[in-house]
Amino acid sequence: MAPSTGAQVIARSLRDLGVAVIFGIVGIPVVEIAEEAINLGIKFIGFRNEQAAGYAASAYGYLTGKPGVCLVVGGPGVLHALPGISNSSVNAFPFLLLAGSSETHLTSKGAFQELDAISFLTPHTKAALRPAALDTIPDAIRHAYRSAYYGRPGPSFVDLPADIIQGAQSSSTGLGRTSLVPTPPKPSADETILFKAAQLLKTAKSPLVVVGKGAAYARASDSINALITHTQVPFLPTPMGKGVLPDSHPLNTASARSTALREADVVLLLGARLNWILHFGSPPKWNASAKFIQIDISANELGRNAADPALAMHGDIATVVPQLQTHLSTWRYKPESSPYTSHLLAAKEKNLAAAAKKAADTTLPMTHSSALAAIERTLHTLSPPEDGRIVYVSEGANTMDISRSIFPVSYPRLRLDAGTHATMGVGMGYAIAAHVAYNGIGATTPGEAAINAAEAVGGKPGKKKIVCLEGDSAFGFSAMEVETMARYGMDVLVFVINNGGVYHGDADDEGRWLELRDVTLGSGSSSSSSGGNADTGGEEEKKNKGLRSTSLSFGTRYENLATMVGGLGIVARTPMEVEQATKKGWECGKVCVVNVIVGKGDNGKLEFGWQASSRKTDESSQIGNRGGGQEEMREKGKGGRGSKL
Repeated sequence: MAPSTGAQVIARSLRDLGVAVIFGIVGIPVVEIAEEAINLGIKFIGFRNEQAAGYAASAYGYLTGKPGVCLVVGGPGVLHALPGISNSSVNAFPFLLLAGSSETHLTSKGAFQELDAISFLTPHTKAALRPAALDTIPDAIRHAYRSAYYGRPGPSFVDLPADIIQGAQSSSTGLGRTSLVPTPPKPSADETILFKAAQLLKTAKSPLVVVGKGAAYARASDSINALITHTQVPFLPTPMGKGVLPDSHPLNTASARSTALREADVVLLLGARLNWILHFGSPPKWNASAKFIQIDISANELGRNAADPALAMHGDIATVVPQLQTHLSTWRYKPESSPYTSHLLAAKEKNLAAAAKKAADTTLPMTHSSALAAIERTLHTLSPPEDGRIVYVSEGANTMDISRSIFPVSYPRLRLDAGTHATMGVGMGYAIAAHVAYNGIGATTPGEAAINAAEAVGGKPGKKKIVCLEGDSAFGFSAMEVETMARYGMDVLVFVINNGGVYHGDADDEGRWLELRDVTLGSGSSSSSSGGNADTGGEEEKKNKGLRSTSLSFGTRYENLATMVGGLGIVARTPMEVEQATKKGWECGKVCVVNVIVGKGDNGKLEFGWQASSRKTDESSQIGNRGGGQEEMREKGKGGRGSKL
């Protein structure tokens, strides 16, 4: 028998663990691993940047429920992949990073791309390992895979020195198959705490269930639907918790979020954390006397911030929710006992009306709301939300925040966004991950077909359309991955909402923008002779000092990224053009980038929501930040359009 190389052993270990796809960028020596993996039937998706590859692998882990695998070179490759580690950790996505490294005998000698990656990544991963010899590779990879998978999901790392990858073992003795890692245990909750939680819910005047992305990951949709149907308690989904229950559900309070938070007295948290997205559970956003019941797979999360450890349950959501239902028995919330539901309904009707008015705006250039509404109208004629055939990926402060309320989903894991770290640049990697998870690549292998079938969400069976809603700034972080989509035949539909800036642009016409640039470059002069404070003048004063820090080029032709790789590129400047472009992009069968030109937007103060919370506590509070304020911003019209309480 021919000797096994380290690359072959690594590839076989991954195959034996059930890995069907690897995301990454190759170079010496890890290219040998990728080639051996391809020989074994594992798909390799080659990216243009390790950052996007890491984001893709982490999102693939979230969508499939098993660790996504990323392969990169050592040194700078590891550094570029670090955002994937961070993204996995903060969002609790299972993720396994494999990286090459310099030869073990050259440690500390300044070897090629030398980096002590184990020391570097140990604080940021659940496990960071380096196999000592070729025959220890299978155990090292299995341990890292299991660590990423079990408990609170997160990142693991295996460092693979070049001499291990390229080494050979004359005998295969001792190199048996790597055994599959069983599905993680699903712990149940303590019966005493369950009883206390049930009794507290039964006494609530204004109860609320908050559904987070942890519930979507836990595949707990059926049990949560049963709980809400039986108890009739209103619920609030977090951004990626949308779809665990349909956005159209009559008990969805997303369009009345501030009212729900302000009035709820007993709150059941299902896979949602009391971090900045939920204002730490603290007033003035929350009712100061609210009591929080937690169910979470992470024991470290229990009792955090405003949560009460005495009401916190460590367990798997899909297991614990039926337990809680048993303790609740026949209890059903009676809304007539409190004005809570009438307040929610009034807030929802007010906000939906405001959202509809914004969507109907006919001014040109288009607003974010009117442009996104035109996309929504067209997509829903092509595939209604109840079909579950569209996966939305969204990022960019304005684009992500506004689109969250405009595009309803009816099933879990059909919406991906910037997440807990509000990370810009995830969009293209997430879209590629979604396409692979739901549609496979080319002629899928039996293994991939089984994964796709097992992880399919509800709705009509068959291929899903991946739709990206990108702010122009966010798109720029990973725009070259459009070529990756084209190379692998992914018919992703990308909308770039182009306002020429981060948050807002500087001008609505090219002439004015060029004047501002001339001032910045020193070839133009200010047209203003007004006094004003030289450091903190008004908006007009600032404009006459040239381009602002938030400025991007005016009218950038983003659609050409698609045409240059054989895809379809379209510019749209009116709602009718947006509708026509959406239909063409849906039907073209290849990657499509629609460059949607909108107005520059407001130049208001940029601040985080908690900075403004003491001043703005009404339903119309707005904030801005590079990653988007997630739950805190534009809530008018959020969630299930047409839903009611």
